[in-house]
Amino acid sequence: MSPDKVAVLTGGGDCPGLNAVIRGIVRSAVMVHGWSVLGIEDGFDGLVQSPRVRPLGLEDVRGILPRGGTILGTSNRGNPFAYPVEVNGAIELQDVSQHVMDNFNELGVTALIAIGGDGTLKIADQLAEKGLKVIGVPKTIDNDLSATDVTFGYHSAVAVVTEALDRLHTTAESHQRVIVVEVMGRDAGWIALESGIAGSADVILVPEIPYRIDALCRTIQARRERGSRFSIVVVAEGAAPAGGGQTVQASAEENLGVARLGGVGHHVAQQLEKCLAMETRVVVLGHIQRGGSPSHTDRLLGTRFGVKAMELVAAGDWRKMVSLQGTRVVSVSLSEAVGKLNLVDPHGELVGVAESLGIGMGR
Repeated sequence: MSPDKVAVLTGGGDCPGLNAVIRGIVRSAVMVHGWSVLGIEDGFDGLVQSPRVRPLGLEDVRGILPRGGTILGTSNRGNPFAYPVEVNGAIELQDVSQHVMDNFNELGVTALIAIGGDGTLKIADQLAEKGLKVIGVPKTIDNDLSATDVTFGYHSAVAVVTEALDRLHTTAESHQRVIVVEVMGRDAGWIALESGIAGSADVILVPEIPYRIDALCRTIQARRERGSRFSIVVVAEGAAPAGGGQTVQASAEENLGVARLGGVGHHVAQQLEKCLAMETRVVVLGHIQRGGSPSHTDRLLGTRFGVKAMELVAAGDWRKMVSLQGTRVVSVSLSEAVGKLNLVDPHGELVGVAESLGIGMGR
């Protein structure tokens, strides 16, 4: 029997376009199928204790298309299979997934649409193994899910970084400085690579290509010899030197199982100052990349994903993830979609374009 009530949650980091998905789900549920939608607040966290939920009708999604973030709230620390619980003054990670299942079943909701990145969708797939009827919607500004050509939020993030690079060029040139711009990208360097090319960077460092400081210095020194007295270096937060590891602010042990990256921009800048004797500045764009109104591309893709998710619910086609393949939005196996990252090919076409333009990749 087709459900008449579905639930939706947003998990992991926020990004532009989440509200477009929620709006697409609610409007198609109400206007096409006559179903009701229940919003779960703060990701899976909203199902761990007393459920935090609210109904979502047409009036609740009116005007949210241009809004960034998510009206439901989100959390990237609410993994019910490894949930932090204080025991005798210490934090332990416990499996509370059955409690989440019980809470969900008490809501009287037949299906869950989970919007999130690799972590959120892995949780959804694990809950599907326990009997939950789940549809996944991929979200990550890193664009690192291999089962879809692109994820919403990515286009907006690249546009933000590109605009920042345009602005930084003028101040770098005025003061004859090297400006190092640290951008998001834990495992995949798509934001750094595409914004770096679009924003006319001189060096781009991505996690997939271990960098060498001497190679960076040669690239910038060659620019000086050609008469360019400034340089822009774009570095993904997950970039690491050859023979070394990623720069972290907090280890996995300190941060509930997931290392918090950050600081590679400052590390690169310090090394460059030593070999170049040039004044260097660091700009960490951080959560600016996540915030603000989504681009028209992300509004459209998010809306298409939301409508497709409701089509899968209506068909009872469970444990699937919506996916953009070429120009079509289709569905793929959720189990096969999670866990396989979409990484920059160090010898691929885009890296080749960058190096053909004289952009140093640190190797």
